[in-house]
Amino acid sequence: MRWRDDSGSAVAEFVMVGTLLVVLALGLLQLALALHVRNTIVDAAAEGARFGSLAERTPAEGAERAAELIESAIGGLYAADVTAGTTVYLGRPAVVVTVRAPLPVIGLLGPEAMLEVEGHAAIESLDG
Repeated sequence: MRWRDDSGSAVAEFVMVGTLLVVLALGLLQLALALHVRNTIVDAAAEGARFGSLAERTPAEGAERAAELIESAIGGLYAADVTAGTTVYLGRPAVVVTVRAPLPVIGLLGPEAMLEVEGHAAIESLDG
């Protein structure tokens, strides 16, 4: 008779389902945070490349601009490894800004340099 008694089962079911829903909600929030960080870094790298490709600007100034944008948006930890240089991209001379940052796994903490993005922009000049 004791095995057929359902008293107390509602509490156990509530705890199990509640735990599952909380874990699912936290996982979804973490995914949203990771995507936000990635999109912010992609945008900053592209903006840094555009800034560094302007006439009378240098790629180093583009890297500084990208680092400033990242630091103001998500923090200095993500702006620690920003580099810039010149390359040929789609047959045109271009500035490339590369950002290596941690991939946020738990909050904003995560493995170092797992996220690497590049921004490219054609070099502008004042010559006709």
